[in-house]
Amino acid sequence: MQEHYFELVVNISSHHSLFCDFLSDTLPVGFEETDSGFIIRSDDELDTIVWGLEQFAEALQKALGENIELECKQTKLKNSDWVEIYQNSIKPICIENFYIHPTWDEPSENLINIIIDPALAFGTGHHPTTASSLRAIAKHVKKGNRVLDVGCGSGILGVAALKLGASVDACDTDAVSVENSILNAELNGVKFENIWEGSCSLAKNSYDIVVANIVADVLTFIANDLKKVLKEGGILILSGILDKYEAKVLKFYQDFEIEEKITQNEWVTLILKQGKK
Repeated sequence: MQEHYFELVVNISSHHSLFCDFLSDTLPVGFEETDSGFIIRSDDELDTIVWGLEQFAEALQKALGENIELECKQTKLKNSDWVEIYQNSIKPICIENFYIHPTWDEPSENLINIIIDPALAFGTGHHPTTASSLRAIAKHVKKGNRVLDVGCGSGILGVAALKLGASVDACDTDAVSVENSILNAELNGVKFENIWEGSCSLAKNSYDIVVANIVADVLTFIANDLKKVLKEGGILILSGILDKYEAKVLKFYQDFEIEEKITQNEWVTLILKQGKK
């Protein structure tokens, strides 16, 4: 381990999601989202990332015709401080009847505990799309349901469904996500029925509930695949949708009824009920 690492704190005044997409496409490492921006950590100096953010902000201002305030502060820190700083930054969160907490915090005595030791860029329940998906799962998943978690990430949504007594399959096109989901399931004393690297089109079962917390464009691309694996009368929980793309997504699911809509900040989660095929 190197003696030092670099931490870049980025604060932005607006268009958080666009900067998030830029960093996702640009960074070779993960990053932490905050209410006002991002925190990026690396063994190497992050001057190039600062320059890239400045260029991106300038281009956005020209394209949108509005002022965007950007503040970047880079600090060199000792690696010995990292664990304490990191652990102090991750707080337990209560969502409906779920209590999501890392291993270093005490479990709840009254709620359903979900243990997640967060890896950067993986779901912990703090992001609005994950939180809204958990609320939908708490309401709609029943014991004995067969559930598919598409784009499982950290596995938190599948673990939640497993804790409610469902039988759960999961998939993700990212091998690291599949590995993390398996590890987090083991950490919680539950097990996925099936889990694979790849798309939902590889599913061999049909499901009462399909959960997909991805992004709007992907939800439109895989609409037919999601419908094929859903049982008659089944429910789709679609999340990761910016409110400005809600109508675009719904065009691909016109044969479904909107059972419920959960909104948080600029994000929308849709619970759609399938009619007879």
